[in-house]
Amino acid sequence: MVRILIKPLYTEKVTKMSTDEKDPKYGFVVDYSANKIEIAKAVEKKYNVEVESVKTIKYKGKIKSQFRKSGRFSGSTARYKKAYVTLKKDQTINLYEQV
Repeated sequence: MVRILIKPLYTEKVTKMSTDEKDPKYGFVVDYSANKIEIAKAVEKKYNVEVESVKTIKYKGKIKSQFRKSGRFSGSTARYKKAYVTLKKDQTINLYEQV
């Protein structure tokens, strides 16, 4: 079975979005092949909340190269996917207790 939720995002932007009282959103790094329905079900199951909407962003890996004695070595960084989850009214996730 694929692990859908890889880790929560702890950035300034996500922290600001999660403290918004009108429309709190939470960010997660998720499996690249996961769809919005799977992400919503995984968040509901893990944190025992009701999800209203999910927005996703895919990031491609960047090509990097290094020069060494033996010549040029090239590769790429890993690709990943972020999901921003909006919860229904009066629901919160305490992500910062687990840190």
